[in-house]
Amino acid sequence: MNSLIEKIGVPRLIIALFLIGLILVAVYLKIPLSSLITDILVRFGMNAILVLAMIPAVQSGIGLNFNLPLGIVFGLIGALISIEFKLSGFFGFIVSILIAVPLAAIAGYFYGKMLNRIKGQEMTVGTYIGFSVVSLMCIFWLVAPFKSPELIWAYGGNGLRVTVSLESSMAHVLNNFWSFKIGNVKIPTGLLLFFALCAFIVWIYSKSKKGLSMKVAGSNANFALSNGIDVDKERVWGTVISTVLAAIGIIVYSQAFGFLQLYNAPLYAAMPAVAAILIGGASLHRAKIIHVIIGTLLFQSLLVVALPVINVLSEGSMSEVIRTIVSNGIILYALTRPGGDTA
Repeated sequence: MNSLIEKIGVPRLIIALFLIGLILVAVYLKIPLSSLITDILVRFGMNAILVLAMIPAVQSGIGLNFNLPLGIVFGLIGALISIEFKLSGFFGFIVSILIAVPLAAIAGYFYGKMLNRIKGQEMTVGTYIGFSVVSLMCIFWLVAPFKSPELIWAYGGNGLRVTVSLESSMAHVLNNFWSFKIGNVKIPTGLLLFFALCAFIVWIYSKSKKGLSMKVAGSNANFALSNGIDVDKERVWGTVISTVLAAIGIIVYSQAFGFLQLYNAPLYAAMPAVAAILIGGASLHRAKIIHVIIGTLLFQSLLVVALPVINVLSEGSMSEVIRTIVSNGIILYALTRPGGDTA
């Protein structure tokens, strides 16, 4: 029994038991399980790539990437340009990614160079850089030369809207692709397949010679140097991949959500992603795709199930307050368990 608990991990066991308890309460309150399962699948698919962005950062040795907003803002720029040129559907989605990826790669390269100068403080500095980037972009959103009525404020207002609807462009293109129903549960096939594709590419890379060099550099810098591996170069490469995945991840998230959220919204993306991968069993020096899958599933399932249960129990009066407490409580708990599988 102890070996099973040790294998699963105490954090995952506690959260899984809490989730099961919430599901039992939901059944007792006659909340439709089919709608909860559908929401869990959608939220998993829309958040998983942002969590996946943590893997190359951890494997390359820079630790958990608290500067996801850096990649996210370029993903938003790619989507905005696509909307500006009235592109829609899968074409608009692909163009958004094609615009965002090179911009994110360039930004990730220079950010990685900077991280090589402050080794040992990457996560702290990353948090501050994230805040700085988002603040700078708040100015950019106000002066950006976009003209589409879907993007700018109505009645001659300056700048972009806080929330931009994707209804006429790329909303739910992945969710609806090859989707089907099992009973009343809708399976967002395209959304899950796109995550699977991204995860497969990351897995293939991690098994390649280049990927193994990056993992060696991240796990033992002295050993890597003695074997002729350029540690600083591998750290930069890991930062670039993480930033690019963040840019792709926010486009996937936004199309599933149906809106782009600008201004301060990117600030709140890093903490849930960090919490999810830690809950999944990752540590500050070790992360795998299975950690992404387990962590994202547990974290998002808790949020999906908790909200309707709280709505019914509190009659809607405190649902948002309790949801915030549950969400931030999970994040706080995850961040206090940096040991991953050893917790």
